[in-house]
Amino acid sequence: MSKNNKPNIAVIAGGDSSEFVVSVKSGANVLKAVDSEKFTPWLVQMQGQKWEVFQNEEKIADVDKSDFSFTLDGEKIKFDFAYISIHGTPGEDGILQGYFELLNIPYSTCNVHSSSLTFNKWFCNNYLRSNGIKMAVSRKFKRGEEINPEAVVEELGLPIFVKPNAGGSSFGITKVKETGQVKEAIEKAWKESEEALVEQFIDGHEFTCGAVRLNGEKVIFPITEVIPNNEFFDFEAKYTPGAAQEITPARLPENLFKECQALTSKIYDLCECSGIVRIDFILQGEEFYFLEVNTTPGMTATSFIPQQIEAMGSTLKSIISQIIEEKLAK
Repeated sequence: MSKNNKPNIAVIAGGDSSEFVVSVKSGANVLKAVDSEKFTPWLVQMQGQKWEVFQNEEKIADVDKSDFSFTLDGEKIKFDFAYISIHGTPGEDGILQGYFELLNIPYSTCNVHSSSLTFNKWFCNNYLRSNGIKMAVSRKFKRGEEINPEAVVEELGLPIFVKPNAGGSSFGITKVKETGQVKEAIEKAWKESEEALVEQFIDGHEFTCGAVRLNGEKVIFPITEVIPNNEFFDFEAKYTPGAAQEITPARLPENLFKECQALTSKIYDLCECSGIVRIDFILQGEEFYFLEVNTTPGMTATSFIPQQIEAMGSTLKSIISQIIEEKLAK
């Protein structure tokens, strides 16, 4: 605890995936939203073995990994809470969560099991499918495995989506329209992950919905409708202003709006989620197909979750405060 008795909050950004830059932007936005009247926020940037504390965009100290603390002006400052805004490894896959569990430091996200389950799309898909959640048929290819493009196309048809099994932020995704592109697309996905997923194409519109559990009550956010100007919602569409139209709340008939929120709620519970989570869907006709669970969703100023919280009439500051207070009290 700091001298003024306010809990020290580490807002953790960076990570070891292609999403480093996006995570740094998310971290900056979360840092701004931490209520400095209640807490003392610090920005911690991680990349590999480099764990550094920043203030006003300048490094002020290295993190002592033995107890998650740092020393400033001769004073040892221990972090009381970790707000994880790393997209990808090690913040979204359970690795960092395990570290904080060992040190008994509360953190903002899902636990180890839930994080690792949802990060591995193949495991998550099969688990949710067994619980009656609809989704595209998919096949998995381990790095270096023999690829038979004709057999893939015969089974899944064209077009198909090829994506990394572990990862987020739409890196390494290809929409494949001809058999000749299958091998190259899988190899591209392997650059991001040990395994590639090849998925049947569901022709429909993309929707995304956030949720959080606060004081035992689940809050389901308004849904966002995503209309990419690109052919699909790739990294550029996600993070380039104007590259996609995002409409919150989504223009859906009330029954479908409620159904999407109910599905989000069900998946949140099935995956035993905690903290703010975002779940993506494709709507084909009147059927929602599950795409993926994001357990450390983007928190940049233009990201979906801040949009949804605003549309709900709340603020990021208020929700982040409630998450921190609740987990510190446990």
